[in-house]
Order: sequence, then C-alpha cells, then structure tokens
Amino acid sequence: MEEGTTAGTGGRMATGLPFDDVLAAARAGAPWAMEVLYRDLSPAVTGYLRLHGAAEPDDLASETFIGVLTGLRGFSGDEAALRAWVFTIAHRRLVDDWRRRGCRPQVTDDDTVLAERAGGDAEDDALTRIGAADVHRLCGSLPADQRTVLLLRVLADLTVEQVAEVLGRSPGAVKALQRRGLRTLRAALGDGSPRRVVPRAYPSAALAR
Repeated sequence: MEEGTTAGTGGRMATGLPFDDVLAAARAGAPWAMEVLYRDLSPAVTGYLRLHGAAEPDDLASETFIGVLTGLRGFSGDEAALRAWVFTIAHRRLVDDWRRRGCRPQVTDDDTVLAERAGGDAEDDALTRIGAADVHRLCGSLPADQRTVLLLRVLADLTVEQVAEVLGRSPGAVKALQRRGLRTLRAALGDGSPRRVVPRAYPSAALAR
C-alpha cells in the first residue's frame, strides 16, 4: 500500500464526528481536524511502537504522523482504511528504527508453510474472548511476528486482510500467526492467574527482509 491510497467512504469517528467531514477538513489543512485524527489514533500507534521495542516510541509516532500529514491529500477511504494506512506507515517507521539500530525480531516461518496451517474464524472469536488487556500484558512472550499480528488485530483493530497488507504477507500466513499466538496466550491464561512476562530479546544480526 502506498502512503496515500485506499478505498471506501462513510462512518463516524470515535469522537462522534463524521469521518468524511474530519477527513475533508484535514486534507484542506485544518489544524483542528489534524488534531482530531492525531488524538484518535496516536495512543494505539504509540502503544504499537512501544510494545515492539522502539527506542523512542513517542518520536517514532511523531514521524508516523508527519508521514500521514504529508500523504493525506492522496488518501481516500473510510475510517477502517485510514487506520490500516496509518499503521502501514507506523510499521515502516518501526522497521526503519530496527535497521538504524542494527536489530530486528526474527520471524518464525515461511509464508507458504504458514498459509498451509492457517485456521478459520474460530481464531477471531478467541481473539475477542481473550481481550486487549491480556494481549498487551502477555504479548512480550510471543515471537515477534505473532506479536505483531495480534497487536495489529487488537490494538489497531485491523482485519486479517488489512494486517496482511500492512506486513506484506499473505492472509493465510497472518491467520496462522494469529492462531499460534492465541494458542500461547490461552496457555498463559489457563490457570486464570496473572503472569509476569519478560519481552523476548531483539537479535542484533537479523535485519528486515
């Protein structure tokens, strides 16, 4: 996805304002509209970057929204499409940050293999039952790609197809990673007691592919 193109219209934002009105005003350069977009999306964007080990998540979030501001005139779509576009930019900034620091979490498997193991809609139901708070608390125990998928599904509220587009992977691979991550989270929550999780280390040699 280019930093300026999607499709779809309509809907209201979490603020209650009509999305089309806010988008039109933001594209025209209205400061209040850009503030609405920032306040609506920045907590999730910053959380996504922080949970992925960004050195300066607030600064990286600012870089993300500079990219949003720059590309907004070329954007067309509904609120869900906007979220997917913003998180695409955020993920690119995150990868840039990993590269600058010479590190990146390793992925677990090849897309072709993962797609063959993908599950169905039962994983979507499980994702809803586990809840955002548990995903946030326990995601540090997951391999990097499983963590990324679950955070984009829960924190960014993206569909499987949107996550696949953000990451440049197949929907089948995303479903398989989601399934594995949910299995780990269910095991961690099996006894109903809180568990302290130490984030997995970021390897120094594996760069983004």
